[in-house]
Amino acid sequence: MIPAAHDGGSPPLMEYERDPAAIYEASFRIIEAEADLARVPEEARPLAIRLIHACGMTDITADLAVSAGAVERGIAALRAGAAIFCDAEMVAHGIIRRHLPAGNDVICRLNDAGVAERATALRTTRSAAQVELWGDDLAGAVIAIGNAPTALFHLLERLRDGAPRPALILGFPVGFVGAAESKAALAGHSFGVPFVTLFGRRGGSALAAAAVNALSLMAKGAGA
Repeated sequence: MIPAAHDGGSPPLMEYERDPAAIYEASFRIIEAEADLARVPEEARPLAIRLIHACGMTDITADLAVSAGAVERGIAALRAGAAIFCDAEMVAHGIIRRHLPAGNDVICRLNDAGVAERATALRTTRSAAQVELWGDDLAGAVIAIGNAPTALFHLLERLRDGAPRPALILGFPVGFVGAAESKAALAGHSFGVPFVTLFGRRGGSALAAAAVNALSLMAKGAGA
C-alpha cells in the first residue's frame, strides 16, 4: 500500500528541515567546515564545493585535480557561448539550462542514428563512438564526461591524432574498469587542453553536471 501524502494536519514522521533556503545554507556551511579546501586552488574552490555538494563526500578534495588555467578557460568559454558536449544523457539532463551564461548548446549524441553501428565497427562503446561525431565542433567546446572511461580514452586518442582542441575537459568517468586509468591518462596527456578530474574510481554524471553548473554560476558572477 502506498502511504497517503502528509496532509499538514497530522505530525510529521520525524523532525527534519524543510525550508529549502535553510537546507542549502546549512549544506554549504557543513562542506566548508569539513572539507580540506586548502588542497584546492583558490579559484577552483567554488567548483570543489559544488562537486562535494553533488556527491556528499567531503574527502574528494584529496583526489581532485585542476590544471593550471582550467577554471578561467572554462568560464571564458561558457561566456563566449561554447557548446557543451556530454558523454551521457544523464550528464546533459543534469546541466541547469537557466544558469548557462550564453544559452549554450548542450549536446549528447549517444542516441544519434548510426552511433551503434559505428561502435560495432570501432569495437568500442556507443559513448566512445559518439566522440567521432563531435568532429570540428570540438574546437573551443567544454567537454563533460561523467560516465564512460572509453569516451575519455577515445577523446584523448582523437586529440593525439590532431582533432581540434576543446577549451576544457571535465573528466569524471566512474567505475571499476578503466575509470581510474582514463583519468590518469587525462592528467598525463591532455595535449595542452586544461582539465578538471577526480582521480580513482569515483565520478559519475552528477559530478560532471555539477562541474558545468558551478562554472556556469561563476561565469554569471553568482559565486558557488
